Amino acid sequence: MQDAGIKIHPEVAAAISEGAAVVALESTIISHGLPRPQNLLAGRAFEELLRAQNVVPATIAVIDGTPTVGLAEDELELIANEDIPKASVRDLPILRAKGLSGATTVAATAYLAAKTGVKVFATGGLGGVHRGASETFDESADLTTLASAPVVVVSAGVKSVLDIGATLERLESLSIPVVGYRTDIFPAFWLPTSEFSLDWRVDGPGEAAEVFRALQAQGSKSALVVANPVPNAEAWDKAEHDAVLEKAFAAADAQGVRGKEVTPFLLQFIVEASGGRSLEVNLSLARNNVSLAGEIARSLAN
Repeated sequence: MQDAGIKIHPEVAAAISEGAAVVALESTIISHGLPRPQNLLAGRAFEELLRAQNVVPATIAVIDGTPTVGLAEDELELIANEDIPKASVRDLPILRAKGLSGATTVAATAYLAAKTGVKVFATGGLGGVHRGASETFDESADLTTLASAPVVVVSAGVKSVLDIGATLERLESLSIPVVGYRTDIFPAFWLPTSEFSLDWRVDGPGEAAEVFRALQAQGSKSALVVANPVPNAEAWDKAEHDAVLEKAFAAADAQGVRGKEVTPFLLQFIVEASGGRSLEVNLSLARNNVSLAGEIARSLAN
């Protein structure tokens, strides 16, 4: 599927046309999720991980106003080295009109992947319902966008700073199916488990591909969320995790941080308070998700 307003890398366009395996990758993890120069090295490593599986990587971003599916090396370097805004779906026309670059969020990446026919998307964690949302109405656009973006989204759940229970309720309300990958428990990003169980699981990439085929066969425009826990050996120690989160929430309260500023504050506090341990786990779970996404994409291509 082609769109005149979207630039598609020739390698990605050829793979889509041939029905070959392609995986979309978001760019906010590169621009905002990791420090420099580690972010550029990670972006390259994610792409190489897919190529090693004979899967074509399609890192997505907005370059000089143009949504771009599959980045050239200089475009990847721009995303990693320049201070650019995060771009959700609502920001795309503004960036286009102003000719500005931006790093795509989960929502914008899924939207652009679906628009161009890329069927599988690997990310770190989904956005979700924020704690205290009953007063602030703070809910990520990831959720509503995934209700109309028919892609397989492989993630390690949602960050434990969010309201996981409310996020799962919203996913259900939006009729977005969620399956655990070899687990019956919804993962909590840095941790492989949360207190919330899942109704369904899949135990292999082929089974995930079959669920997605069935979803499309019934005419649904929804994404399929595959919740893929970080491996136990690479997860954050729960006691340390809980202690750092408690300090982070206390610091936010003490400094009067409110509304949309809460989550960025918490995440930055957690990076510093954990001595970088949270970033190490971020990289581990992202690699794990990219690898699984590649396997699912190959199953769909076959």
